[in-house]
Amino acid sequence: MSKVTLDMATFKALASDTRLDILRALDGKKMSLKDICTATNLNKATLHEHLLKLNEAGLVNKNEREGHKWVIYKLTWKGECLLHPENTKIVVLFSITFMTLFVGIINLVNYVKGVVIGKIVTIAGSPIIYGAKGESLKVFHAPDILSSGTNYTVSSDGGQSAEFVRTVLEKTDVKNIVGNAPAPSEVSIKTTSSTSQLLILYDKSFQWIAVFCLIVFVILLSVGIWWFWKNKKSKL
Repeated sequence: MSKVTLDMATFKALASDTRLDILRALDGKKMSLKDICTATNLNKATLHEHLLKLNEAGLVNKNEREGHKWVIYKLTWKGECLLHPENTKIVVLFSITFMTLFVGIINLVNYVKGVVIGKIVTIAGSPIIYGAKGESLKVFHAPDILSSGTNYTVSSDGGQSAEFVRTVLEKTDVKNIVGNAPAPSEVSIKTTSSTSQLLILYDKSFQWIAVFCLIVFVILLSVGIWWFWKNKKSKL
């Protein structure tokens, strides 16, 4: 988004009430020289001189097409912002709105994809659990971390003992993105081969952040559309 720069040429262009009238006549419209003459009651020679000043100041665009004798004039973004400062605020609002949507989508993807927090490898009938913490890697033998009452069960469809998962989470010290220990229900075991499974954390913090961002997006989008429509109607 470009800033509105009030340089010397712009100040000189705005110093004339006639040129201000021309800007107001062009507000939200595309007009030919004849149309502007009718709207401002100026003759073509005088009007052409004023339009030249406004064009040099970057307030009015002059659109000439080959093969057409008509020249169309319209306000530039700079000219629009001088007449309607709220335009800049609307652009900022829409930028924040779609940034919120982007953050929400990223968090939703992170939740759906999940994060691998460990790996279970069965060697000679004995499961070995690899638990990741940061960049370090710890190895636990299942019998060493499970209490005598814990039933280690992993079915082909991903079912597992909640107590087993809870114990693994405690031993590996896994945290979610808000720094809390995840619930066993947030962890799933995915079988990748006959001797290997992955511990995958589906962090519900990502889900709640995504939902929050999507709600904020809908609210901001509604406000932005209403504000834009209200601003547009005021030009008609």
